[in-house]
Amino acid sequence: MKSTSRDIRIRNCFSVLRHLIADYPTSRQYLARETDLSVATVSNLVSDLIELGVVVEVGLERSGGGRPRALLAPNAGSGALIGIDVASTYVKFEAYDLTLTVLCRIEEHVDLSEDMPEQLLDHIATGMAAVREHLGGRPILGIGVSLPGQVDVAGGISVFAPNWNWHDVAFKRLLTERLELDVPVYLDNSLKTVTAGELWFGDGRGVDRLAVVLLGTGVGVGLAFGGDLYRGASNSAGEWGHATVDPDGPRCRCGRNGCIEAYVGAPAILRRWGELAGRPVEEQAQEKAMETLAQAWKAGEDSAVRTVEAIARDLAVGVANLVNIVNPELVVLTGWVTGVLGEALLPELERHLPERVLNAALKALRVKLDEQSRNMVILGAAALALEGHLNLINTVGSRSRP
Repeated sequence: MKSTSRDIRIRNCFSVLRHLIADYPTSRQYLARETDLSVATVSNLVSDLIELGVVVEVGLERSGGGRPRALLAPNAGSGALIGIDVASTYVKFEAYDLTLTVLCRIEEHVDLSEDMPEQLLDHIATGMAAVREHLGGRPILGIGVSLPGQVDVAGGISVFAPNWNWHDVAFKRLLTERLELDVPVYLDNSLKTVTAGELWFGDGRGVDRLAVVLLGTGVGVGLAFGGDLYRGASNSAGEWGHATVDPDGPRCRCGRNGCIEAYVGAPAILRRWGELAGRPVEEQAQEKAMETLAQAWKAGEDSAVRTVEAIARDLAVGVANLVNIVNPELVVLTGWVTGVLGEALLPELERHLPERVLNAALKALRVKLDEQSRNMVILGAAALALEGHLNLINTVGSRSRP
């Protein structure tokens, strides 16, 4: 679809605000240099952002001569953004001001047996009540919600959530009704929200072709080109975990055989370790079992070392296919499995990639672990709410310029 002048303006607003949040207070001239936009264009965009209440002038820059430059900052005293991460074992909440400083954190424990939409909505309602109490009277500008699985963004529908066997659940409508919300809600899956987080605040800022590989109970990839999320025709882009690498391979949770997830998702990793160690591994306590595997790898236990080598080889197959098709300049490995086992997997992954990636793509490629201390899924969900709020900016030409 061809970009309109408004699309371009909003995209440029995103770019300006990303740089401002990363480094403030700063001037219009600095933002122009960092974004490769003209000072006049940045000044117009800043006028939009000030009018929307997102940006404020906070003083003057000292000057050795000439007219002092006004300094800008995100409007920390404005409304709040809420990010919510809904998963199989928890619902996590973070509220932020417009500098993306955390105002409060709340976590609700979820039992694995609680797999009905109404049960998850109960946890969200409880958590949101606590968030609102922390915020006092501060207005909420928007709420971003991350759900696992496939999500219809426009309709706010959980199309398919394999963790809970949900099909076509109108989650946004149910959530809005349950919480009696009068603020915008932005629903997407964790692949998109974590990638939005990387674009706004992580390693993806300023990267033109980005792939974020999420390793957890399930696996997938978030893609961004030119600073924008790539969603595909039906918001299904990134279901890399369900690409088939062997039609005769192990059964995947999606019901098909030989998916990448069936080799490198958390349950597959633990099953592989159990087979090589000659003992069953308790998959219900996945995170604890994965930490035990990481400790065994550090101690040089043979079955743990062989498990890491085998998983890294399988992961290399999947990542190589991704790189050969998409040709990203940066691949970021993230997700809770990466947090536990990434130190072990990355060197082995890098060792295998040259065997399978085309030379030109390999030369342009950098692979790294996500080293952010913040929860990028929740932060990315809040970023989607911020993007939605920025879309309230006036249409190009709607206001006269000085």
